[in-house]
Amino acid sequence: MRVIVPRFGGVDRADWRGMSDPLATLSALLSPVFTELAGDRAEGGAAPDPTVRPSDRADAQINGALPLAKRIGTNPRELAQAVVDSGVLAGVASELEVAGPGFVNVTFASSFLEAQLAAIAADDRLGVPEAPQRLNVVVDYSAPNVAKEMHVGHLRSTVIGDALVRMLSFLGHHVIRENHIGDWGRPFGMLIEHLLDLGEDIAAEGLSQGDLDGFYKAANAKFTESEEFQERARDRVVLLQNGDEETLVLWRRLVEMSNSYFDRVYRKLGVLLTDEDLAGESRYQPLMEGAYERLEGTELLVEDDGAMVVFPPGFTNRDGDPLPLIFRSRTGAFMYATSDLACVIDRAERLDADLMLYVVGSPQAQHLQMVFEVCKMAGWLVEPRQAIHVAFGNVLGDDRKMMRSRAGESVKLIELLDEAIERAGDAIAEKNPEIDAQDREAVAAMVGIGAVKYSDLSTDRIKDYVFDWDRMLAFEGNTGPYLQYAHARICSIFRRAGTDRASVRATAIELAAPQERALAMRLLALPTALDVTLESYSPHKLCTYVYDLAVDFSAFYENCPVLKADEPTRSSRLALADLTARVLAQALDLLGIEAPEQM
Repeated sequence: MRVIVPRFGGVDRADWRGMSDPLATLSALLSPVFTELAGDRAEGGAAPDPTVRPSDRADAQINGALPLAKRIGTNPRELAQAVVDSGVLAGVASELEVAGPGFVNVTFASSFLEAQLAAIAADDRLGVPEAPQRLNVVVDYSAPNVAKEMHVGHLRSTVIGDALVRMLSFLGHHVIRENHIGDWGRPFGMLIEHLLDLGEDIAAEGLSQGDLDGFYKAANAKFTESEEFQERARDRVVLLQNGDEETLVLWRRLVEMSNSYFDRVYRKLGVLLTDEDLAGESRYQPLMEGAYERLEGTELLVEDDGAMVVFPPGFTNRDGDPLPLIFRSRTGAFMYATSDLACVIDRAERLDADLMLYVVGSPQAQHLQMVFEVCKMAGWLVEPRQAIHVAFGNVLGDDRKMMRSRAGESVKLIELLDEAIERAGDAIAEKNPEIDAQDREAVAAMVGIGAVKYSDLSTDRIKDYVFDWDRMLAFEGNTGPYLQYAHARICSIFRRAGTDRASVRATAIELAAPQERALAMRLLALPTALDVTLESYSPHKLCTYVYDLAVDFSAFYENCPVLKADEPTRSSRLALADLTARVLAQALDLLGIEAPEQM
């Protein structure tokens, strides 16, 4: 059995009253009807699916009669009529129509939609139930390298991982954040020696200002130019690996200075990672020998050209020969695969993880697949426990190549974020010149960072995307500022009305105009949107939902007067607007994006 977030947030499909999404309700109510109609003729096969979809001709369409009729050998229109005649949708649908070769068009009863809206308006979770099975989920993401600055390449791992952590936590799962920083290896010999050459205080001053790249480059240049420095660096690596206390003190100092810089980036980016989430490569170094010995005990290891390897089935090189995963080199050194092996064992056994998500770039796909396969072969990754690679593409520049600075180097992430905030401040000042400087500064941070995050998250994570400032910061289209502005516009309605938003939440919402019904349907679909997002760990699906919600609200606002409407319509529409703002803010928060009240 697969370990995934259960559908509909874990609510039993037979208990439709636990769902807010009308389409999910239809599917839950109709599933037993289709099973009964299938009868003995469908035994031994998959349960028939009602196949409920949105429709342009009605609120929804039931398409499952056609495949079921073919499967059991009957007339699809007659089967569709039997679905209608079952009476199971009484009180849910105001109109049912058999159309075409056997579709059923469904118009929901306004009273049903209104009752569902009242239920989520009274619910702090806005209709999203917690998962009934609380999983232990480890999310491995961000992973910068000590003594190297975070660059634009770290953006995707950090914001995608953060969004998944927020969503999984919201559903009630126990989420363990692990920031697998690069804090071990041969480069630390030269880095520690360079630290000593500079003096700790001088080095600390430079590193605290974020000049990690300069520190690393200077150490690397010295290593290239000086044989004496090379010798010292190699000796220092040996001391580090042997646990020399003086060397470890220097190494910890270097790590601490780098972590201080990472924290600055994380706070500016608005992600949840803290020092408590650090799980560097150094943590797994003492575990590698034991992991390797356990692998030896499985008899999977074989010698290949002097190295100790495993040949997981199904992996071949360009010539079609079996591809090995190397765990120990010819010289006896452990490899990255050994560290990753120890990591999986630790997460499975010490953390008792049900699910491990590796938010790592697509180039690592084959390596991680091979590691996971070896762990399965060895019996350390047994279903329902899962390890999943949440892969992602690259951030590209205008030339559709890896994004670079004008000097041809990787773009520093903190400089990119600072520029985003500055550009957002200029855009806000132009759009709302009345806003005071202090408020503009705060809103600019929300909008600038939100724009960067949304541009990344709204792209299918598997694909590359082009970093475009103008599109990213636009107040129109599928952008972060557009969604934040939709929330701010709703807040401005209540300021003009002189009404506290919380005061309207017990107001009955009445749906009369088609735009009200469309907005209501979208509001009720939040649980399913979250469910669909987590089925494939693809935040862009939740982004699509939030954008569609903002578009539906815009259509409602343009066609349905709120403040000028007579009572009780005015109060009803204020309540609908408030509920929209709450759902918008909640969905944006799950993406790690703030929702300002004015812009």
